Amino acid sequence: MDPNKVLIFDTTLRDGEQSPGASLNEAEKIKIAHELAKLKVDVIEAGFPISSSGDFNAVHRIALEVEGPIICGLARAKESDIEKAAQALEPAKKKRIHTFIGASNIHLEHKLKLTKTQCIEQAVRMVRLAKSFTEDVEFSPEDAGRAEHDFLFELVEAVIEAGATTVNIPDTVGYITPVEFGNLIKAIKDKVPNINQAIISVHCHNDLGLAVANSLAALQNGARQVECTINGLGERAGNCALEEIVMILRTRKDCLGLYTDIKTTEISRTSHLVSNLTGFPVQKNKAIVGANAFAHESGIHQDGVLKNKNTYEIIDPSEVGLRTNRLPLGPRSGKHALKNRLEELGFHLVDIQLDSAYLRFKELADKKKQVSDKDLISIVDEKERESVTNTFYKLERLQVACGSGLPTASVQIRSLKDEKVVQTSALGTGPVDAVYQAIKELVEIPNELIEFSVHSVTEGIDAQGEVTIRIKYQNKIFSGYSADTDILNASAKAYLNAVNKLCDFLSNFEERGSENKPKEILIDL
Repeated sequence: MDPNKVLIFDTTLRDGEQSPGASLNEAEKIKIAHELAKLKVDVIEAGFPISSSGDFNAVHRIALEVEGPIICGLARAKESDIEKAAQALEPAKKKRIHTFIGASNIHLEHKLKLTKTQCIEQAVRMVRLAKSFTEDVEFSPEDAGRAEHDFLFELVEAVIEAGATTVNIPDTVGYITPVEFGNLIKAIKDKVPNINQAIISVHCHNDLGLAVANSLAALQNGARQVECTINGLGERAGNCALEEIVMILRTRKDCLGLYTDIKTTEISRTSHLVSNLTGFPVQKNKAIVGANAFAHESGIHQDGVLKNKNTYEIIDPSEVGLRTNRLPLGPRSGKHALKNRLEELGFHLVDIQLDSAYLRFKELADKKKQVSDKDLISIVDEKERESVTNTFYKLERLQVACGSGLPTASVQIRSLKDEKVVQTSALGTGPVDAVYQAIKELVEIPNELIEFSVHSVTEGIDAQGEVTIRIKYQNKIFSGYSADTDILNASAKAYLNAVNKLCDFLSNFEERGSENKPKEILIDL
């Protein structure tokens, strides 16, 4: 391996999916995995197979269908975990088992009840077991950032001797600072005799906002794999953001001398997809992929950019897949023009997908007159959500009355299971609440609305409004999304999108049987 190459290990589908409310169904995971392959990540951590039958099935399908990256499954340092991961990964052309055990005193004493000697013995046994299924084995000493250094060095040496080809050093709780973390990686390089037989990886959390900085410090001191997620998703405050660390290495190659194989023109597209399917909007001032990342409000900045983009732009927007200065499409634009524009934006639709998108585009163009690139992205995002969610209920009709009296909503929906159309009316504290009360009565599945957000896709009074919601059923959270120039229509369709996900989950649960109920084991490295 080129000593200047940095491997990108994407854990969006494992650690990223553990963000509260970001759960994905199997079809959504497959779609994201294919997009990660287009992005050319080196490793996809597809899930934690023993955690649930759903996770096992998703990892198995990704191993079967997605080519290019190494497909990785997470496993605790337990025989059952490793064997389950091996089963899930069996179809993959390139596979990796990633096993881990706690290494800090607080984990050993309070969580695992193990001595340091017992920890090393268990880690070695499990690495050897994983090695019997695949040559590619990664080991992580959980909470390495707070582990005693001499013990950490001994543990790393032992697992490499047992066959680990990658050793990941996680800052599990986002506690360490960049100087400390850089020094730790350097110490591992200096103090572990057989370290040259393995790649050093890092997995940094963002609790103190230092995930990217810590990852960079590690790379500057010898690490050559970064574990990261799209949009920085992950437990608590999230993980190192893939788009940020990749573009740092690309933009500052002059001083860092490192590179990745990431196809950066896919970054914006992948960010939109993950945001869309998880229901986690990207904050506007987010580096690289935020809506304001390449916006210039100040007159001085605008003047400079007009004269020479390099005055205030250190990254050309096209490097991350953004197109600028495109004329908006309108009501008279044809399907061919739409197809060309979508391809420029990174969307390659088959005929049936293009036909569906074109109908939605024409409907929107009749209302807005000019349809921007942001509108087109919103259209495709909504169609993608529909394509990976089984539809149980569809909105047929909506009428809302509000004013000085109590808001009232009349809703008519179609059950696609039996093609039965049902309708009802309900009162609410506001028009959206009235709509949701009516839908809740019609679907007859108890759920709690826990989050509702709306924002404008573009500027202007005719802009589309994007609605994202989350509903809770028992201990599970399901997100819903829709966009429309009519906020109440968007709200109703977003709610039904979440309800359809809930129905899909319940139908799959019935097929599996209660004895296969997901265990929901969540792990944070």
